Amino acid sequence: MFTGIIEEIGIIKSIVRSGISAKIIIGAKKILSDLKPGDSISTNGVCLTITDINSNSFTMDVMDETFRRTNLNDLNPGSKVNLERALKLNDRLGGHLVNGHIDGIGIVKEITKENNAIWVSISAEKENLKYIINKGSITVDGISLTVAHIDDKLFKVSIIPFTQEETILTDKKIGEKVNLECDIIGKYIEKLLYFKNNSEEIKKPEKKLDINFLKEHGFFE
Repeated sequence: MFTGIIEEIGIIKSIVRSGISAKIIIGAKKILSDLKPGDSISTNGVCLTITDINSNSFTMDVMDETFRRTNLNDLNPGSKVNLERALKLNDRLGGHLVNGHIDGIGIVKEITKENNAIWVSISAEKENLKYIINKGSITVDGISLTVAHIDDKLFKVSIIPFTQEETILTDKKIGEKVNLECDIIGKYIEKLLYFKNNSEEIKKPEKKLDINFLKEHGFFE
């Protein structure tokens, strides 16, 4: 479990591929102080397991499924990645609860500057957009961000100077991929309300929950 507060920007030192899977070595400094083999670490939002560690780098195995579903397949030696160690139970929850399990890929569509902030527009598939709400939380390449706009094609986030300096998001180019993890609460609520089991979907109500629905059922006069 993570919080989406990036601790360090790591540098890819080596990628040894075997088919689609690979062994990745990442250079880092700050986060190495209390890590050991077997620990989980968020790499661009993807929860991975450390298999080896030394004074200036750590190694992880990345399987085919992870490459298929994330932007880690686009990495090369020299690429930068957002890093975060797993959450301790006595830590402050500075961002929001993040699993490190990627829901889908987003595409950077526009980057604009507004005073000290940078706006980033990201397109996503409808199956992921339905879990994103205005002023809700979204994880982009492992970064906990607040949604400032959402429509049926994309969402927008506003990046403060600290996040600009401490993460790789504003280094992205138009058309580049980002890893998305939607807030877990909405997904669990949908599963509990609309599914009998893992495959059989219950018919969803035709009426939406709005002010008229609440009045009809006696919540308002």
